Amino acid sequence: MAGRSGTASNRRKPTKTAALPKTPSSARADGAADDRVIDAALSIASRDGWRGASLAAIAAEAGVGLAALYDRFPDKAAILAGLMRRVDRVMLAAEAADAAEGSPRDRLFDVMMRRFETLQPWRAGIAAIAAAGIDPLSALALVGSWRRTLGGMLEAAGIGADGLAGRLRIAGLAVVYARAFRVWLDDDGADLGKTMAALDRGLAQAERWASALPGQDRPI
Repeated sequence: MAGRSGTASNRRKPTKTAALPKTPSSARADGAADDRVIDAALSIASRDGWRGASLAAIAAEAGVGLAALYDRFPDKAAILAGLMRRVDRVMLAAEAADAAEGSPRDRLFDVMMRRFETLQPWRAGIAAIAAAGIDPLSALALVGSWRRTLGGMLEAAGIGADGLAGRLRIAGLAVVYARAFRVWLDDDGADLGKTMAALDRGLAQAERWASALPGQDRPI
C-alpha cells in the first residue's frame, strides 16, 4: 500500500449517511421491534449485567411479548447477531465524503472507525457483555455473523474478501479489530483518539505481515 501521511486524528473526515431504500411498512415495523429488543438487551446489560438480561426481562423492557421475541430472537446470541447486522447496515450505508480517495489502508481505517462511532451509544452495554464473556456455544453461533461483518468492512474499503487471500485478510482483520476493540471499551475521549491510535498501529502491523506473504505486494 501507499504510504500514509498525517496523524490518525487529522485523517478523519466527516461522513454522510446514504439514503436507504424504502421498505414495506411491515418490514419497517419488524425492524423497529427488533431495534427495541436490541436496545432493551443492551440497556439491561449496562444496568444489571449480561447474565441478568434474561429473554423475559428483555421482552418486558422492550414492550413485546415473550412469544414474539422468541420468534425473532430464540436466544441472546441471536440478539447479538441482530446488533451486528444493525451496526453493519449503518456502517455500510454511511458514505465517506472522499470514499474513492486514499490508500486501501486509509479507507479501511475510516470504515473501522465508522463502526466504533456507530457502537458508541451502546458502549456501556457492550462493555458489560465483554466483561461477562460469551459462552462457547453462543460464540460459535456468532462466527458466521462475525465473518460477514469483517468481510463487509473489507469490501466497503474496496478490498477483496473472497478466496484464500480474502480469508487471510479476514483473519488478520479480526486480530486488528479485537485489539482496537479492547482499547475502545476504555476510551473516554470525545474524538476516540486512543482507539484511532490503536487501530492505526494494528493496521500498520497487518500491512507489514501481509506484505511478507508470498505473492503479496499489497498488504490488505
